[in-house]
Amino acid sequence: MSLSSGSRADGEPAIPAIPPPKPGPEPTPVARPMPAPRPTAQVSRTAAVLVLLLLAALIPLLGPSAALSGTGEDPAPGTAGIGLLRTVMFAALAVQAGEVLGGWLTRRVPQAPEDAPRAWSEYAAWAGTVAALGLASVVATGNLVPSKLSDMDIGGLYQSRDGALALIEVNAFVAAGLLARSRRPVVRALPLAAVVVAEALRAHPVTELRPMVGAGLTLVHLLCASLWAGGLLYAVRAGWRWRVSAPHAGAALLALYARVAALLIAGVTATGLVSTLRRMPPDTLFEQLRTTSYGRVLLAKVLLMVAVAALALAARQRLRRRDRRRGRRSRQAADALHAFVPARVEVALLGLVVAVSALLTALPVPIRWGALWW
Repeated sequence: MSLSSGSRADGEPAIPAIPPPKPGPEPTPVARPMPAPRPTAQVSRTAAVLVLLLLAALIPLLGPSAALSGTGEDPAPGTAGIGLLRTVMFAALAVQAGEVLGGWLTRRVPQAPEDAPRAWSEYAAWAGTVAALGLASVVATGNLVPSKLSDMDIGGLYQSRDGALALIEVNAFVAAGLLARSRRPVVRALPLAAVVVAEALRAHPVTELRPMVGAGLTLVHLLCASLWAGGLLYAVRAGWRWRVSAPHAGAALLALYARVAALLIAGVTATGLVSTLRRMPPDTLFEQLRTTSYGRVLLAKVLLMVAVAALALAARQRLRRRDRRRGRRSRQAADALHAFVPARVEVALLGLVVAVSALLTALPVPIRWGALWW
């Protein structure tokens, strides 16, 4: 006797047939997160940062003797210490200005993550305060390195132009530290603007030919340089923080920064060229680049700037390659991460540029040979 489907012999209850499962949509593949960095990689990065900081400190400490060698120029008192203090001050200014610019750019990145890099502005502001206090103590001693507290004439700071500018820088950094956690970028930027203006005026005393022209050039130069270096540092830190959660947002931030950086580089180059020609006219330029300490350090700065510009161009080319692969998400993500490789090296070189620029402000200004209209 044959048994039909869905029935049992000998009076057993029939078991209903189980229908086959309906085909559903294929599960969406989940992107694998990037593996966490190995401890050896973290140690290597920490060691690289420490080496960079040590090198940046050695430039103002050892640079004066190397630059002055064979020039016949007498070093100013405390050149190495002043150069180191200005290195700290310029770096603090760049970090704070970069976070203001980086926050402004991040708000213009579509679907940018909420977890921004940890703010360094407050620490940078207090480091800048210490450096500005050290520079003010030099001014209070008559531009000499004080050996004891009684050497300083604190009250005399209010009676001289250099002293008043030094006090403005100290107070501006203190205000920047107190306002570092403000959510309003304009409020955080105001003390930094005061530092830039005071430093531009300090670099051009009233005895100089047309000091306000020089101060205006220095103001634009210092502002563009601070935004350039600090903005790149913020963009690289943000890209590294978002490398797992949102690599495309990090690349978009770097691309947006690159457009702004092109204008900043143009401003730094133009003002630097004009300022150089004001102090070293064309007919004596090459001779002074070779025979004066100021010219030698300036030449080193120019060479570093050329290397930085080449790295910026390399990062921009990688970002353009990413834009051409909009439909290929995996390759686009890889190009986005690879674009940060030259950008990180660019940050390191810009740190050296900051140290060389600080050393340049502590060296004797070359004697003008010939008079130019500006």
